[in-house]
Amino acid sequence: MSINKNRRKNVASKTKTKKQISMWEGIFPPGTLELSEELRKIDEFLDDERLYEPITKKFSKIGRPTVPISIYLRMMYIKYRWHLGYETLVKEVDDSLKWRKFCGFKPQDKVPDSTTLIKLTHKIGSENVEELNKILVKKAKEQKIIRGKKMRADTTVVESNIHYPTDLGLIADSIRVITRTVKRIKSRGGAVRTHFRDHSRIVKKTILRVVKVLKKRSGEVKQEIKEQTQKLIRILDEVQEQGKKVLCNTARRAKSISPDVFSRIKRSRKQLSKFLQLSEFVKQQTQQVLSGQKSIPDRIVSIFDPDARPIRKGKLSKDTEFGRKVTIQEAENGIISGYRVHEGNPKDSTLFKETINRHTEIFGKPPDEVAYDRGFYETGHEEWAKQQGVSRISIPKVGKKSKERKEYERQYWFQRLQRFRAGSEAKISLLKRKYGLTRSMLRGTEGTGIWVGYGVMSANLWQIARVG
Repeated sequence: MSINKNRRKNVASKTKTKKQISMWEGIFPPGTLELSEELRKIDEFLDDERLYEPITKKFSKIGRPTVPISIYLRMMYIKYRWHLGYETLVKEVDDSLKWRKFCGFKPQDKVPDSTTLIKLTHKIGSENVEELNKILVKKAKEQKIIRGKKMRADTTVVESNIHYPTDLGLIADSIRVITRTVKRIKSRGGAVRTHFRDHSRIVKKTILRVVKVLKKRSGEVKQEIKEQTQKLIRILDEVQEQGKKVLCNTARRAKSISPDVFSRIKRSRKQLSKFLQLSEFVKQQTQQVLSGQKSIPDRIVSIFDPDARPIRKGKLSKDTEFGRKVTIQEAENGIISGYRVHEGNPKDSTLFKETINRHTEIFGKPPDEVAYDRGFYETGHEEWAKQQGVSRISIPKVGKKSKERKEYERQYWFQRLQRFRAGSEAKISLLKRKYGLTRSMLRGTEGTGIWVGYGVMSANLWQIARVG
């Protein structure tokens, strides 16, 4: 009995301290620290330790204290909700009393530095953010905001933060990055006596010459561009040879260089080795284009993000986008129940089963009704979905349709689900306009997964505050 009484006292004391007004709240005028309706509902929704379990379980508590996950996630919501950079985020949160209260800071607390938030973002990773979003959706189901009876899915492209790729531009980037990395190594004491020539001025003049040639409307344009490209390839050959010598001579001097100095240039050597390898791929694919070969599988579109792919989605404004395909699936009330960042450019039809399995994993049962566009259609998909427990599948058939198929697709429920499916395009547009899914500022598949994950989290929290 005494143990139960002590437990009740502890719980009571916690609730009392949580509701207790601090000295600072008594100083400020009424309404100064009052949160808006949106932030108040999101603050209540995030006040759940289960949301932080995927992150807290995978990181040791040993070491220097860092930013609490509850504070970090609230700052990430503000960042993606209002399109703020890390430095601007820190400055705005520090200046706003309401945002400080929402994040959990007291007036005397110091807001974490932007570099701390950046390191924590990369440390948490995309897998933990995806797991966090799953728990968030499950909690929305517990509060009966969604039920998981309907599901719609569509794909979009999240572009990488790269410029439009051209063969000439990729070679120029390779020369520029190798030169910059070698200079960094030499400035830190590595390969000091190794000769390396800077071709930056020649490369710049060559690019400007090509720009002037492109303004002409003569038949000599292609030949002139081909000659300038071959000129840059010869320069790249020379830069590559000199870069390899820098790597070799730096490795030989490892014994003579102090360990502290060599550890500083070790990262730069690793980057140089990576850029030398990528520049070789760029040179080979450019030579293939010059020889007349148009189709090049696994073509590199950026040396800064080599896994980004050229993807065509049939848009009038952009016939080709350079980035990664992302699947977005929704349940009722516009809540995003799942997402996935794909490597390469898989067909939409190959993602059909994956979306239903992901929905079943989150909600514990398959949806009653699903809606897709015709890109997801494939023979046998409807039969497979019915075997999984899906009652109604609305996917327009590709190609010529029989009389029975036309009558099947004219049914009221089929047309109703197609109207429901059309809302996924509006949701994707909203994600791109308001939550940063137009372009990922983090590089690589892992970085895009982090970027998309926080964008989806912010969109769901905003929607929950609206309908909850």
